[in-house]
Amino acid sequence: MAPLPTHSAEPDDSPDAYVGLPADRAERIARERGWSTVRALPPGAIITMEYLVGRLNFEVRNGSVARSWKG
Repeated sequence: MAPLPTHSAEPDDSPDAYVGLPADRAERIARERGWSTVRALPPGAIITMEYLVGRLNFEVRNGSVARSWKG
């Protein structure tokens, strides 16, 4: 039987900490804290609901992070 894939642990970081920050600064901080993928999305963007370990999503409105979530 093939071994189960192992995923890297997500950073011990709260997505709420990024809300209100300028998007470029938030992305830089997220990468420094160990997020492997940082994705900036416009409000109302259509995205898949697949969960990706190590990914942090930002909803960016007027250049600032309005919402942030894992996956």
